[in-house]
Amino acid sequence: MKYKVFGLSGLKVSELCLGAMTFGEEFGIGAPEAESRRVFEVFLEAGGNFIDTANMYNQGTSERMLADFVKDHRDYIALASKFSLSTRSDDPNAGGNQRKNLVQSLEASLRRLQTDYLDLYWVHAWDGSTALEELMRALDDQVRAGKILHIGISNAPAWVISAANTLAAERNMTRFTAMQLHYNLVERSIEREYFALADAQNMAITAWSPLAGGFLTGKFNPGADAAAREGARLTTSPRGAQLLQPEKIAVAEALADLATEIGCTSAQLALAWMAQRSTSCVIPIIGARSASQLRENLGAVNIQLEREHVAQLDELTALAPEYPQALFASEFFQTMMFGELRDSIDMPRRED
Repeated sequence: MKYKVFGLSGLKVSELCLGAMTFGEEFGIGAPEAESRRVFEVFLEAGGNFIDTANMYNQGTSERMLADFVKDHRDYIALASKFSLSTRSDDPNAGGNQRKNLVQSLEASLRRLQTDYLDLYWVHAWDGSTALEELMRALDDQVRAGKILHIGISNAPAWVISAANTLAAERNMTRFTAMQLHYNLVERSIEREYFALADAQNMAITAWSPLAGGFLTGKFNPGADAAAREGARLTTSPRGAQLLQPEKIAVAEALADLATEIGCTSAQLALAWMAQRSTSCVIPIIGARSASQLRENLGAVNIQLEREHVAQLDELTALAPEYPQALFASEFFQTMMFGELRDSIDMPRRED
């Protein structure tokens, strides 16, 4: 396992992050404690040090399990948790980004995890209403109190993240060092805005659902083992209905064909593509319900893709140019902006 500097934080984290949403069975997609411990141990043995959970994963069971798993490795582990999503449906203040929910959620997570601090604390999602001044000051207060070391934000518009970091910088408060976003070979919409934001503000990106809920493992390809589909969330979810369209199946098949050519699995290739295609710090969050499943995914770190392989996969799901980037790239606009001498101007340009 190699390690990456995590955005502007200086924290060194493993190139794959272990997602602990599968630690516990309350959500119906996880594993019991004994198997979850084996998953944790396999990740640790491979050199992994970055673990991601949340206060609401399996109704707190994920954090309670991790407390026991990490207790002998706490200094080594970069431990992240989240707040925002409701933990009590009958309490209006048990969800959202406001200071009250932040403080009570953090204190509860620290108790469940049996630790004095978190290396990284995520805003799980933007609530659309809490003032950025309140959110950033409340997070900064917890950093200054030593209860969290770094902060990140997940599932938020790019303008919110940019505005929050600008506000924090102006007022000498802690800035977001990372974004956790939905990203994989068949869901690449974040490339339009978030990659440029990450580069401009030196933020890392952690990608949730890097295998599209198992779709990119090939288990839904024609001719795949029918037993592998049983109980799979994709077959019944609205997102699954979108993925199981002929054009998306064609992507998964092309991925499988290239994986066979290279000598790896579809899952390994999908993870390697994500980690190697961008100059930004992109770290896939891998979840596993069994140690064997995790071992397969960890094999992605041993795959070094050729440039043509990356280009081949890029082409499968390339994003169509949209406004305003399409306008900026047009010859008409370039001439309108810089005149007839535009090709004679030696001017560095960001590829946003």
